[in-house]
Amino acid sequence: METLKQIFSLSLILASFRFATPLILAALGGLFSERSGVVNIALEGMILIGAFAAVYGSASTGNPWIGVLYSMIAGVAFAAILAVVCVLFKANQVVVGTGINIFASGITIFLLQVLFGVKGTSPMVNRLPAFRIFGVRFNPITYIAIVLVPIVWFIFYKTPWGLRIRAIGEHPAAADTLGINVNRWRFISVLISGALAGLAGAHLSIGDGSAFVREMSAGRGFIALAALIFGKWNPLGAFGAAMLFGFAEAIAVRVDFAFIPSELINAIPYVLTLVVLAGFFGKSVAPAASGEPYYKGEK
Repeated sequence: METLKQIFSLSLILASFRFATPLILAALGGLFSERSGVVNIALEGMILIGAFAAVYGSASTGNPWIGVLYSMIAGVAFAAILAVVCVLFKANQVVVGTGINIFASGITIFLLQVLFGVKGTSPMVNRLPAFRIFGVRFNPITYIAIVLVPIVWFIFYKTPWGLRIRAIGEHPAAADTLGINVNRWRFISVLISGALAGLAGAHLSIGDGSAFVREMSAGRGFIALAALIFGKWNPLGAFGAAMLFGFAEAIAVRVDFAFIPSELINAIPYVLTLVVLAGFFGKSVAPAASGEPYYKGEK
């Protein structure tokens, strides 16, 4: 009974928003990329480099907001690699994304040693202040993530920009005949995904914490992709799925289950990810041109 009270307590629900924040941001970023037709497996690496850049920016300037800016720039830089290689040079998107993830893991460990002289965890830096709104206290990035959900929905379904992105993800040749520059919009969409993934990394390192820990993205980029699939490539659906995963992580971290090893409890979010993908992957229909490079002139 006490365990059930913990699971359905207000504090745990509020904690779910905090845990879901990087998933929401990365899922929204992935939405831009995948709706335009570019599979973004590299979200994991973009989150990781964003987390490191945020700590470095905060440490070097003493201003965590500069760290947030650094995180988004780093995410965009890694997204630019994906965009150049996949959109311009037509390389396999999954292979390139996997390579970016491996590179992000290695470069952050290397920079951690070079810039901070440590191997595992960076020194403590200034973190973002928390704000209380309507009695709820979160760091600014959590509020930004929540506000972005309806904004992204509006962009995709109520503006010409969103229509163009959806069009090139479904039928790029038809969009091309209407004068839409397919590869330019794909490039822009991938860069936006990098900015949001980098911001997700900043939440981990200087929003929810105050240091960088190697591999601190801990699979959140892949969980965000699962949320995107579960949410059927819709901003509201992705938000709901991210909250579900955030709730599972909050349970794993904050609820004490007697006689159950902590290792099993900590695996809850990842098990849930597998269950969701196994149960819903076949039922969710990705954008028709997702993963396919576009060659101008082909119909």
